[in-house]
Amino acid sequence: TRAATVEEAFEVAATFATQPLPKGPSTIVLTTAGGWGVVTSDAIARDGRLELMELPADLQAQIDTKLPPRWSKNNPVDCAGGETRDTIPEVMEMIAAHPDVHAIVYLGLGIQSNQARMMREGRFYPDHGLERIVSYHERQDERFAQAAHELSVKYDKPILTATELAVADPDNAGPRAVRETGRLCYASGNRAVTALGHLWEYAQFHQRRGHA
Repeated sequence: TRAATVEEAFEVAATFATQPLPKGPSTIVLTTAGGWGVVTSDAIARDGRLELMELPADLQAQIDTKLPPRWSKNNPVDCAGGETRDTIPEVMEMIAAHPDVHAIVYLGLGIQSNQARMMREGRFYPDHGLERIVSYHERQDERFAQAAHELSVKYDKPILTATELAVADPDNAGPRAVRETGRLCYASGNRAVTALGHLWEYAQFHQRRGHA
């Protein structure tokens, strides 16, 4: 596998060093914002190495129990603004546990912490209960980042987290928590897809050499 730029080479190397090798190309995009999911799905199609898999019926039925009826019902899995406190970790585990899924690209981390930053910078902070709300939002993003890491280890599948806040606001609790797990937080879904494509090529190299 060969990177097209120095930047890509660094990101691919970090991915090789921190993510488990996928067992196949079948990828699901999990997103809290529909537009990002569509753009990232298009990137998977253009990349050509990965497969934007159809959502299995049994997995769709599981996810139905956690998301509102308006959710996408397909891949990308768009949470449609229906998240509760535990929705992201629960849906992520449903996806990671499914035997047909080989990899996940998770989008939307850091949105809550970005809201928290705006509250903190406002003139009413820390009064009126805002300190508690800010703390809650940041803890949620930290939980989501930790869940992505723990589920990746538990199911031995790559879970790549992407948000533009990785470069726009590196101190945001979301990307910061990803770094604290020892993994790379990608600056866009496209960059995560490119890294995952290289990881799948590397996995196939190992399979051909009998190291699967």
